[in-house]
Amino acid sequence: MTGGAAGGRARAVVVGEALVDVVRTADGRTGEHPGGSPLNVAYGLGRLEHEVHLLTRLGDDERGALLRAHLESASVRLLPGAVDDRPTSVARAEVDERGRASYEFELEWSVPEARLPADVDLLHTGSIGAAVAPGADTVLDLVSGLAGTVTTSYDPNVRPAFFASPEDARRRVERFVEAADVVKASDEDLAWLFPGVDPLRIAAQWQRRGPALVVVTRGGEGAVAVADAGTVDVPAPRIEVVDTVGAGDAFMSGLLDALAAHGLLGGAALPALRAVDEPVLRALVATAVRSAALTCRRAGAAPPTRAELDAGELDAPAPQPAG
Repeated sequence: MTGGAAGGRARAVVVGEALVDVVRTADGRTGEHPGGSPLNVAYGLGRLEHEVHLLTRLGDDERGALLRAHLESASVRLLPGAVDDRPTSVARAEVDERGRASYEFELEWSVPEARLPADVDLLHTGSIGAAVAPGADTVLDLVSGLAGTVTTSYDPNVRPAFFASPEDARRRVERFVEAADVVKASDEDLAWLFPGVDPLRIAAQWQRRGPALVVVTRGGEGAVAVADAGTVDVPAPRIEVVDTVGAGDAFMSGLLDALAAHGLLGGAALPALRAVDEPVLRALVATAVRSAALTCRRAGAAPPTRAELDAGELDAPAPQPAG
């Protein structure tokens, strides 16, 4: 798989959990929505008109049908073996008056045996699918096995309930970091993994361990990116936040879309990704910040379409160098 995104469009495989968010809002309303960080990233890339295949599992039940219809609406294809006779996984989310969500999980996770499509540009994974054994071990083998032949990306999106301790989580997270070309983590992830340590210090350490690019998101403060070219800080636009559900995943799909637009996805593009300069680095992160902001303006994990992201109505303020 040598890969090489043509015309700004990528052929992507996303690996990880697909589940239904059962969301209870601060005013007591409850609804069910498609969720799971990898599913959200796949859906976001599909809305941005990339060719996306999702390697996941879900049940042959009503909730599984909800997920299939959701993915089909963005032209995301399930790889064979995704549907089985176990229940579709559920995340029960409580959204507070500030729009922040906390989760409890009823999870069934394993990786179906499936042949990946040929000529893939990107393999993305993260969250529970890269955390819960034995499925996570299979995912790590897959990412490591494709090193150097496709662009690999990873978002730890840490769920503490699935780890015995931060130390246990760090061991698994950093194995994925070392295998990935692009890493995105939230400042909340890093605060839990490395209490009391500056997130930018962790990002720099991680970037030296292998990835070409490490980005730390900071909620309403925007994001900081570290690459060989240096460090850039991109502030977020000021918006009215409806909720933050799926914002990190929309950031991730926006970042990957921007990499495709700059010809930086695919095995053949890996040297160029490593050599990305500061102006391009800023442009990449600005697109990702805008994608997240558009999502925060409406309820649920609703990432932007191609037309919405290209419209530029939420262009971030001019970024300033960090440190």
